[in-house]
Amino acid sequence: MPPLSPTTFPEWQNQQQTDPDFVAAAGTLEIGYQVARLRIQRGLTQAQLAEMVGTHQPSIARLENGSSVPSLSFLDRIAEALDARIELRVVPR
Repeated sequence: MPPLSPTTFPEWQNQQQTDPDFVAAAGTLEIGYQVARLRIQRGLTQAQLAEMVGTHQPSIARLENGSSVPSLSFLDRIAEALDARIELRVVPR
């Protein structure tokens, strides 16, 4: 089994908040941010989460960095692996 992620979530979050590009993109990357947050809080690497979900690490990386739009079934498998639930809302603009 690969080692647990050495980065804690607060360390990662503080580092990201100093990056203006990250802060500007946070709204559009919300689902990826939430997955990364939960994954890091659970002490998992992207590769470990991918194995739990039955996919490959690059799929997790693309989700977390916002370069792909995940299907609801993929998100459901990720939520299950992270012991989380999905909340979907439609809100006015």
